[in-house]
Formats: sequence, structure tokens, C-alpha cells
Amino acid sequence: MVQSKEHSNLIKEVLKKKGISQTWLARELGLSFSITNAYVCNRRQPNLSTIFKVADLLNVSPKELVK
Repeated sequence: MVQSKEHSNLIKEVLKKKGISQTWLARELGLSFSITNAYVCNRRQPNLSTIFKVADLLNVSPKELVK
């Protein structure tokens, strides 16, 4: 299934830019690597509260994580 651009996130790009691993993010969020990887690879979209948690952990605005 192909997702439209309006339903994708930029978590992967921000993680790469900051040199942070998906494993670290999963641990900090208290989620499994599998779920976090689905978010990072845009197979699954995080809910709004998760977007805010990720933004806080990565020290970015939530707006930087979605397009």
C-alpha cells in the first residue's frame, strides 16, 4: 500500500540528521523496535501524542516531523 505524502512523517530524516538510532528512540518511547521501525519507515503512523513525545525526545518542533 502506497501512502500519500500528506500522511507521511519525517522521523527517519530527523534521526539520521541527529545521528540517533531507532533502537534508542524505541527504548525512550517505551515501545518495541518493531513498532518504532514501522513509524520510521512510514508503514504505520504514530498518533498525535507519540509525535509530540518523539519531537520532545529529538528536541525538534512537532511540525518538523510531519509533512
